[in-house]
Formats: sequence, C-alpha cells, structure tokens
Amino acid sequence: MAVWSRSPPRWQHYSPRRIPEVAVTVRELAHDRADKEVMRRAVRRLSTRLPEVTDRLVAEILDDEERECSARLRRDLWQACRSGLERGIQSILDPDNGRADLRWAEAVGQWRAEQGLPLDWLLRLYRVGGYVFWQSVVEIVSAEDPEHVPALVRYAAQTWEAIDQQSTAATEAYHRTEYDLLRRSEERVNAVLDALLEGRGDGGLPAAAMTVLGLPAQGRYAVVVLAEDVPVRPAPSLPHAGTGLRFIWRVRADGTVGLVSMGGAGLDELAAAIGGRIQGNAGISPVVGDLADVGRARWLAELALRTCTAAGAEVARLDRRLPGALVVSQPDIAHHLHREVFGSFAGLEPGLRDTLIETLACWLELDGSTAEVARRLYCHRNTVLNRLRRIEQLTGRLLARPADLVEITLALNALRLAEEIAEPAGGH
Repeated sequence: MAVWSRSPPRWQHYSPRRIPEVAVTVRELAHDRADKEVMRRAVRRLSTRLPEVTDRLVAEILDDEERECSARLRRDLWQACRSGLERGIQSILDPDNGRADLRWAEAVGQWRAEQGLPLDWLLRLYRVGGYVFWQSVVEIVSAEDPEHVPALVRYAAQTWEAIDQQSTAATEAYHRTEYDLLRRSEERVNAVLDALLEGRGDGGLPAAAMTVLGLPAQGRYAVVVLAEDVPVRPAPSLPHAGTGLRFIWRVRADGTVGLVSMGGAGLDELAAAIGGRIQGNAGISPVVGDLADVGRARWLAELALRTCTAAGAEVARLDRRLPGALVVSQPDIAHHLHREVFGSFAGLEPGLRDTLIETLACWLELDGSTAEVARRLYCHRNTVLNRLRRIEQLTGRLLARPADLVEITLALNALRLAEEIAEPAGGH
C-alpha cells in the first residue's frame, strides 16, 4: 500500500524574518497619520487666533526703529503676514489642493523686489515667520493636547522643510523680478541715451533724461567715441575719482559711445581720464551746454576719432584736430585738395617723396623752426631749407604766404588721413 506524503503549506516557505519589517512599516504609517492629525487639529485652532498670531509676528519682525514706520506700511506688513499664515495653514489642512503657500511665496518675492526691499529683509521675514508659527503650534498642543507633544517632535522636520521651500520660492521669484526690472531699466536708459546721441529727442526728452539718467537739461556735457573693439575698464557709470566726471556708456554695433557729465572738469581732465581707461583710439567732442546738443557733439567726436592714425591708444580732442576734422568731414574737397597740391609728388622716387613729406610735417609741427627740424631729423639746417624749397617748387605754393600755407596744411592732413576719407562719389 503506497503511502502518499503531503507537501507542507506554501506559507511555510516564507521567511518569518520579513514579518517584523512589515510591522514596523505599518507602525510608521500609523504614527505618520496620527502626527498629521495632531498637526491639523493644532493649525485649526491656530486659524481661529490669526489676528493675535499676526500681531505677534509683526512685532517680532519690526525692530525698535522700524516700529516707528508709517501706519500704512505697518498695515501692509500686517496683511502680508496674515495672508502668508493663511496659505500655510491651508496647505496643511488641504494638502491635495496644491501648495498655496509656495504660490504665495512667489508672489511675495516678486512684490518685495518691485518695492525695492532688500532680499535679507525678505529672508528674515520667513525665518521669523517660521519661528512664530511653530512656537504658536507648540503652545497650542502643550496647552490642549500635552500627551501629543512628542508628535510635534516627529513632525518638526517636515514643517521646517516646508518653510525652507517657501523661502526658496520667494528668493527665486525675487531674483527673477530683480533681473527683469534691471533689464527693463537698462533698456530704458539705452533708449533715452540713443535718442540723445542721435539728436532725435522731442520736447519730453530732457525730462526723461533727468528721470532716467539723472542729468539736468542744461549742464556741461561732452561725448566720447571709441574705436570698434576698444574695451572700457569697469565702473564706467561712476564719477571718475578726483575729477567729478561721470560717464554713461552705450555699447553699439559700430563702437562704444560715452556721454560725459563734465561737472567742473575741463577737456584736459577728460582726455587724461579716457587715456587711463581704454586701450585704443578715442575721439572727444567740445563741451556743449545743453542735452539737446549732444547729438551734434557725438558727430564732432566721431570726426575727432577719424583723425587718429596711430595704431596704439590715441585720444583726439576735436579742438586740437580742427584741420584734420575739416578734411575728413568733406571727402570730395579733401581728395581734390590732395591731388591739386601734391599731385606732382606722384612722379618722385618713393624714398624722396616720403622724406619731403616727413620734413614738411615736422616743420609745421615745430612752428616753422628749421633748426628744430634739423635736430629731430638728424640733418643739417641747410638740408631742411633745401627740402622746403623743393616742396615749394613741386606744389607751386610759398610756405611764407598765409593762403598757400593753409592749403598745404589741409592737403597734408588729407594725405595723412587718406584711409579715413571715403572715396568721392564717381571716383576720379
């Protein structure tokens, strides 16, 4: 007779060691639900005391000096604190309805940034607000449900994590708003500055310049134009130390332009300040007395810049470059004058042509002193005189005749600035 053996029940194959782990998880869930219920009861009671808690929070936030603030500002703070407490309570009592507290925190961060309040003040509000809220909850539970105080210990981490999330949301919104405000402010500054520099302002431009740039309609102003790709050293909008000069720069596709409020400084101080800030060529306009003249000043500064021929850093003041500025401003006449005066130089051997031009340039720069020219060029004074006579023969003009000297001077500027002078229409 066969004996059939039965297999043991399936449940005997399960490890008994897993049963305590499941029991622990169940207990944790039960504790968590119980802790949340203790917290909900406490905040329900807290919601009936909101005016009192709000008063306490406002008193904690305001220090002795701030307590003397206006009634309107105090009401504003009181209402903001109450609204924040209400949103926090709502998120605890109705967690399935989203984080109303975070949405409110973002709104507060944006609001305070628009008001211009410091970020530290906003963070202090959340730090103090979290303390007053938690202290009020502990007081309620200690007084009415003392046996459930241990539940608060277990729930504390969640509460402070939520407060930290609120603070983070407010901070991020503050930074976003601050950036947007700065960008809009910069755009407005650039728009007003462009209108001034391009001379297209209307009757409301002086008022806009006073509001946006902080500049009066009448004052002492100059314009600086930098060559393309010339970097400006930091802090360009601040007064230059010791001079009272204030620079407002505008970086454009065709170069950098600066509007300068001169204060009591002169063009010498401006040229020195510019020379110490840039690594390239710059043109400086004369001083004008009205913001309405800034557009013309910019054009004059551009002419001054076009007279620069050095490869390094050259600062050109228009009042010191008038012949050159006149030449570059009238390219057709400049080309004609250049050919008319120095046309015969084209047939000379290049070395001789360059020597004669160099001698003439030195003679004009050194106020007609042949002795000084000889010293600079390391030659005899008679050699200088011979070269000057040869120049007179080739040009058909006398250096001692004022009218001829003016033509020769302007023609030499046209020759020196040939690359800056546009080819006249139609060519020649």
